[in-house]
Amino acid sequence: MGLRLFVGLDVGDAARAELAAWAARAVGEDEALRLVPQERLHVTLAFLGSCDEALVAPLTAVVAAVAGPVGPLRLGPVLWLAPRRPHVLTVAVEGELAALHARLWAALQPLGFEPEGRSFKPHVTVARVRKGARPATLELPAPPEAQLGTTSLVLYRSHLGKAARYEPLARASLS
Repeated sequence: MGLRLFVGLDVGDAARAELAAWAARAVGEDEALRLVPQERLHVTLAFLGSCDEALVAPLTAVVAAVAGPVGPLRLGPVLWLAPRRPHVLTVAVEGELAALHARLWAALQPLGFEPEGRSFKPHVTVARVRKGARPATLELPAPPEAQLGTTSLVLYRSHLGKAARYEPLARASLS
């Protein structure tokens, strides 16, 4: 079995703490929702899926090559994905990420990766809907108005299971 990989943006410590606290208040006692642990909050730019370990070095080079300045990123409104039958509770990310997203996918395609067909909606996932459950309400209080505090583009390995975690394999500064 390969490594489960994705490329994303880190979220600054202050924004992470604010998001986690907001999510805990917003979700409250709703048993249908499972909070994402604070340390796993991030913005996914490219989900790569199961990859051969030999791709880690070329993907590290891609992350280093495409990382560059992005304007200020801030938290936006609540964004349920998918809207008709929500699977995840997210907070939209506002700011200019389209150029970075396009550069990343242009660099990933020669390695055999194809971008998703749906439009890019930058967001931070803060809770997941439990299988077969429906959230008690889709109307939630507004998330905090905060800057994302993003400093790095990161190649992550996703470890699933009871000890689920995201392991950074490569990191490149956005400055």
